Amino acid sequence: MKENNKFNRRKIILGASALGTTSLLISCKENIKGGTPSKPESSSSISKNIIQLRMATTWPKNFPGVGTTAEKVAEAITKASDGRLEIKVYGSGEMVPAYEVFDAVRQGTVEMGHGWPGYWISKNPGLAYFGGIPGGLSPSEQSAWIMHGGGQKLWEDLLDPYGIQPFQAGIVQSEMFGWYKKTLNSLEDLQGLKIRMAGLPNEILNRMGATAVNIPGGEVMSSFQSGVVDAVEWGGPWMDLAFGFPKIAKICYGPGIHSPGSMNEMLINKKLFNNLPNDLKEIVRISANNVNNDSYNEYINRNAISYQIIVKEHNVKFKILPLDIMKEFLKVAKEVVQDNAEKDPAAMKIHLNYQDFLKKAIDITKYQELGYLNAREMANNV
Repeated sequence: MKENNKFNRRKIILGASALGTTSLLISCKENIKGGTPSKPESSSSISKNIIQLRMATTWPKNFPGVGTTAEKVAEAITKASDGRLEIKVYGSGEMVPAYEVFDAVRQGTVEMGHGWPGYWISKNPGLAYFGGIPGGLSPSEQSAWIMHGGGQKLWEDLLDPYGIQPFQAGIVQSEMFGWYKKTLNSLEDLQGLKIRMAGLPNEILNRMGATAVNIPGGEVMSSFQSGVVDAVEWGGPWMDLAFGFPKIAKICYGPGIHSPGSMNEMLINKKLFNNLPNDLKEIVRISANNVNNDSYNEYINRNAISYQIIVKEHNVKFKILPLDIMKEFLKVAKEVVQDNAEKDPAAMKIHLNYQDFLKKAIDITKYQELGYLNAREMANNV
């Protein structure tokens, strides 16, 4: 008998009465292939609900690194759920402006978001820790703190009043301090310099005498070209090459002491998340974590390749920051981080947990990763 492959599709909108603050679009595919009580259809032909979600991001659409990671998270969730969860990703400005993603998820304008926790510190200063803080944890340490050091629970508690469920979704290799058109010889050269950074580093720069300028990713390149800013910071060689920074400036400074363990986030409207079946909740969590880990590996590879291209094809000089700038930046960073934590009891609770984890990491790292990297550098310079 010839199988009937027609599908009856019906769209059901579960409005605010079902999810509280967001609407969930479910497409119920009913497969009407033949079957009898004694010979039921296989599981592949059983009706299944397809939940369609929208993810707004703070990044340009498909931008290498941060933008492509958002796409990978969406694809991983769809694949692992066997198509039961379908996520459409939107670049910054397509659904909402970059710096309005948090509120869009909270209000249910979109169901999901992908961004950087440091963008939202005006909501609560404690959010700074989940994006990585100046002079803080390395990328692998940051992820370990979230997963095993109590960070995830603290993060969830912090965002619960906003109705948002957070996940780490894109750990970035330690960044570069930034691109400069002129050489920095000493701390004096920072005075009055207009520098694009974001989050807590902006307050540090301002206290050091520079002028920090907060610009969304989609406007960074044009601002650098037009002279709105004198220097820019974004990520590492991979993302910076994609932006085109080597065409404008020929000096890139490291290390990225302002953002040693930058981590991106996936945000989900919590009422929606809580209404998902348990297996889909677990699929979302595992998929985000897998992409988070894979993104770090990709950054290491892509940055190494991009560095060679930048140096050899664009004649860029990579330089280490002057010692007095590093010392002053990290000194002021401790003050800013402490002041930030004292603004809110929840932020202080996170601060104490984070600092305890950081101290333990510092104590052992000098005998492990740091010790080895120092030895390797010494051997290569002989």
